[in-house]
Amino acid sequence: MHTVGPLIRAQRQSLGMTLRELAEGSSCTPGYLSEIENEKRHAPPSEELLARLEHALRLEAGTLRTVAAWQSTPGQVKRRVHSMEAQRTRASDAIRKMMGSGRLDNAYQGGALEELIREVEGSAPPDGPEDTGRALGAMPALALPVQIPLINAVAAGYPREFTDLGYPVRIADEYIAVPGVSDADAFAARVVGDSMAPDYREGDIVVFSPSVDASDGTDCFARLERDDETTFKRVFFEEDHEGRAMIRLQPVNPKYRPTVVEREAVSGLYAAVYVVRRLGRL
Repeated sequence: MHTVGPLIRAQRQSLGMTLRELAEGSSCTPGYLSEIENEKRHAPPSEELLARLEHALRLEAGTLRTVAAWQSTPGQVKRRVHSMEAQRTRASDAIRKMMGSGRLDNAYQGGALEELIREVEGSAPPDGPEDTGRALGAMPALALPVQIPLINAVAAGYPREFTDLGYPVRIADEYIAVPGVSDADAFAARVVGDSMAPDYREGDIVVFSPSVDASDGTDCFARLERDDETTFKRVFFEEDHEGRAMIRLQPVNPKYRPTVVEREAVSGLYAAVYVVRRLGRL
């Protein structure tokens, strides 16, 4: 399997676990986990969440993270690795044929065997950081900024209905590009209201990355199951007096009161990773 989604689903089903049970066991939402299993997200979850999933699914440590690393590898690098592997396989096959036909001595005398051995040793896929660095260093740099869709506005007050017609949005009236954000599913929204002040101001553009794990105290774009309402809040994972998993949506501005909802009532939490703010007047 080349992506983590099918691997997570197959292991979960083999253990007889429901989606909700796995979500509770790994501290994430069922909605987010469903999108990962059904490959609706291009980017894999964070390493922290993958580690929790490995533990909950009784997988050997690093199993999901290895697959996720390959999933996140740029297409050009994957093609290069496949090409090197194919070249190595062809050279190995040629050596085996020479050994079987009795032409090995002639190949050695003429230098063909040395060339084939060099191909086998020199074209092997990179196994470590140094080999990977050499492979990447031989390729042209393609570090172009991701064009991040700016999808309407997110209320930094109480939840209000969102009008983006579904997430993620691929067609937008406006796009932005910021350094260091490579998540293909990243999106941005303008802040409306002052409940996240002074950390965020009305008019700020906040970039959210679904590939970043939302942990306790993370500022998140939260989508609620109820009518697909959305809001921008600092999230905290708690339990009520009956032991039910809850999420507290906490405004930064003390004049606003927090909202506490059941974890199942939140269909998505997307961590804020970047703020674009205008300084002065243009």
